[in-house]
Amino acid sequence: MTAADPIPFAVRQEVESRLAAIEASHGVRVLMAVESGSRAWGFPSPDSDFDVRFLYLRPRDWYLSLVSGRDVIETPIEDEIDLNGWDIRKALGLLLKSNAVVSEWIESPIRYRPDDPFVAKLGNLADDLLNPRAIAYHYARSGKQAAERWLDGNDDVPVKKYFYALRPALAIRAVRLRPEARPPMNLQALITVSDLPAGLVEQIEGLVEAKARTNERANGTRLPEIDALIRDEIGRAGELPIRKLRDRFVDRANTLFLELVNT
Repeated sequence: MTAADPIPFAVRQEVESRLAAIEASHGVRVLMAVESGSRAWGFPSPDSDFDVRFLYLRPRDWYLSLVSGRDVIETPIEDEIDLNGWDIRKALGLLLKSNAVVSEWIESPIRYRPDDPFVAKLGNLADDLLNPRAIAYHYARSGKQAAERWLDGNDDVPVKKYFYALRPALAIRAVRLRPEARPPMNLQALITVSDLPAGLVEQIEGLVEAKARTNERANGTRLPEIDALIRDEIGRAGELPIRKLRDRFVDRANTLFLELVNT
């Protein structure tokens, strides 16, 4: 692990070994493999897992079966590596529903393999499919769930839970300020586009430093300005404009899928 690469070399080697084994045993081709957890989000703890997520393609005839096969590949967590993947057809279907998870994986700043050329086309489709309100509602649900039971109280809260509510709140703010662009995945990138007061940025940076020194369950002191930011942004998801899906996007996604499976 270096300052430029937050993933230790040994972990990268192990992830590559497991991806190669999955390709061989399942007969799939990995299109993209990224980090999706707190390391990619920009606020890891010393004991954070490595949350590896990948998209894969099966041989063409698999998609022609009358009975649909399982569209996920899941593996047990071993040595702090949590590695799971989605079939590309599943990913495209979710993207058509403005699924923010697929969008985040595409934007992850940490890649475990070079992307297949198809991933760039997938990113372009995600840009064109952006539905600001749908994305905002996704993050509002995530933020509410993370802040349940503690946001309206005064007790100390694990720093991890703070971030799991703060990042969705900043994603909503980013979409409010730039409804034409998908929100970044990484916290620092979200701060850059969120136009926050300098004092609030300093408080968030202090939380990041605290989380980097403590385990996932350590409590932190409540910060009223951050609490207010979370509460306000989660409550504003309904202000975002609605962009309804047009049939041409379904056709475009289907064309991309057919091009991929026929290569």
